[in-house]
Amino acid sequence: MEDNSERANLIEEDYYTFLNIPREATTEDINNAYRRNSRLYHPDKHVDPVLKKEAEILFNKTKKAYEVLSDPHQRAIYDSLGTRGLETEGWEIVQRTKTPQEIREEYERLAREREERKLQQRTNPKGSVTVNINATDLFSRYRDDFDYDEMEHMHFPIIEVSGMSITQSIEAPLTLRDTMTMAGQLSTQNGTGSGSVDVSVRRLLSEKGWVELDVGAGNGPTFSIKGFRTLTKRTFSNMATIFQFTPHGIRPGLVTTLATQLDKHTVGYLTWRAGIQSFMSTVVVRDTPTSHAAFAIQFGIPHSFISVSYTHKLQEMEMKLRGSIKAGTFGAIAEYGAEKKVSQHSWLAASVSVGIPSGVTLKIKLSRANQTYIFPIHLSDELIPSPVFYATITPVVVWAVVKRLVVDPIVREQKERDKEKQRELNKTRMAEKKREARAAVELMRATFARVRSEEEAKRGLVIIKALYGRLVNVADVSRRGTSGEDGSVETDTEYVDEVIDVMIPLQCLVKDSKLILHEASKSHLPGFYDPCVGEEKSLLVHYLFHSHVHEVTVEDNEPLRIPKQCKSHKSHAISV
Repeated sequence: MEDNSERANLIEEDYYTFLNIPREATTEDINNAYRRNSRLYHPDKHVDPVLKKEAEILFNKTKKAYEVLSDPHQRAIYDSLGTRGLETEGWEIVQRTKTPQEIREEYERLAREREERKLQQRTNPKGSVTVNINATDLFSRYRDDFDYDEMEHMHFPIIEVSGMSITQSIEAPLTLRDTMTMAGQLSTQNGTGSGSVDVSVRRLLSEKGWVELDVGAGNGPTFSIKGFRTLTKRTFSNMATIFQFTPHGIRPGLVTTLATQLDKHTVGYLTWRAGIQSFMSTVVVRDTPTSHAAFAIQFGIPHSFISVSYTHKLQEMEMKLRGSIKAGTFGAIAEYGAEKKVSQHSWLAASVSVGIPSGVTLKIKLSRANQTYIFPIHLSDELIPSPVFYATITPVVVWAVVKRLVVDPIVREQKERDKEKQRELNKTRMAEKKREARAAVELMRATFARVRSEEEAKRGLVIIKALYGRLVNVADVSRRGTSGEDGSVETDTEYVDEVIDVMIPLQCLVKDSKLILHEASKSHLPGFYDPCVGEEKSLLVHYLFHSHVHEVTVEDNEPLRIPKQCKSHKSHAISV
């Protein structure tokens, strides 16, 4: 079975673009497009054996597109999942009355079942490493109290690792309903170490609930039973009973949480814990595509507190800005910071924590897939301005330098590797598309001559030049291009792999002196192919309308409508 990442890089057929109809096309639009393509590609309309064979391939492709889009059931599958949905085994059990959302859920269920045997052989490793760094010597206010003679004998500030914690867990699916998790934790603080190991088995009872047994060893053996249950459509609850065995006897504990969805984006939690560190807390969380906010209040032993946090999501920049305030019997603490996506699977975060009596701490966090690395750097035991200033400015400056010298080159290299991988995966497919496009152009020549003659006779829309691809040097292409006998533009060899001539296919799409291309990649149009996989592409068109020459350039996925003036593209007359 193909790897999911490779499957995502494979180019799939776009039936809508091949028929040159919008995704909301009506049955009449689909029928008209089918008849138009059939007139071009029906094998009976071609005498030459080679052209007849090529026409048969394109006619079958036209029929396939028509069969899918004219059938509401297949069209719903295709709209939701593409051609991979149509190829999935098991669709015979899907009722034809299901909605697109239900079809997507059915597809995902079938995909999960196909992967179950693989999942049973795999683990899901998760882990974190926390390194506590003590850098308070950098900002010790007492250093300023030494006189000049004493400064000569002073040593450099001492920065030391004061503690470290490592946690790791793996999941092992046992059956379709049972999953075992093994986890371990090691930590050391100021020379004193501790550790623990836990093994748990979770059984899925139904879609509404599960139960889990957990056995651990560390600071005395522990045993716990946990459960989860969906109570109503908007409410769920979980509960855990914990028994900790100590030299002084058994310490029981109980934790229960009741949660309810208050509205589309807001969930409220009520938690009560008895026995070990007893408390009661209320948390309200609101999560939207652009923000995340939380309010919490807790009463308990040994601490009670109230906290507010807010995160603003800058989706276009793939960045999050965070801020929080927490105050209680332990003191008060304010934290602010930012998190930035640095690669497909990595996030880097930096935050400054300012509190009483905790002082000032800079936290650096790197998340890579399921692994997390955290570096709390304690800068000061007291609340003084200098560590706050440097903790805020230093990560910004360091990130700017690292991004320019390290991250950007790595990202560019990764993009190039991805493009190369995409080209390699689609090498055979693109060779087939290129041959198919050239065959389609040959089959269009008779139609091209007829449409062009009709448009010239009524001073309508005549395409005189059309280039598609990576138009990095459009002016050079225009100057170097020479007109062929049929009016097409022949480019130099230097541009062959980046730009293709699509004048004939576009002229054949002209109807009633109008050319309309819809919002989709134009590489799927008949007579087109992608000359530069992974690169940005554009379409340049020079056309004659009412004896005036015009020029228009649109991006690959932009719609195009000529000769009508449109804000979505640049169009202007060219003096002849």
